[in-house]
Amino acid sequence: MNLKIFSLSLLAATFLAMAGCSTPTVVTLQNGTQYLTRDAPQTHSADGFYEFRDISGKEVRVKGADVATVKPKD
Repeated sequence: MNLKIFSLSLLAATFLAMAGCSTPTVVTLQNGTQYLTRDAPQTHSADGFYEFRDISGKEVRVKGADVATVKPKD
């Protein structure tokens, strides 16, 4: 029983630590459109696109040439 409680506590602590590592990021495009992401987007993929999920969970792919800035949210 003690091992089960210890394991669940360790698992919960791990998830909390991982949640604290996310860095909300603002991706601004050349046309002024801004996307707020939960985490820093992947830099250019092999085909020259930025790939990320916005805060609503939608998968977004943007051409690297269309990205003006990628900054951590204040």
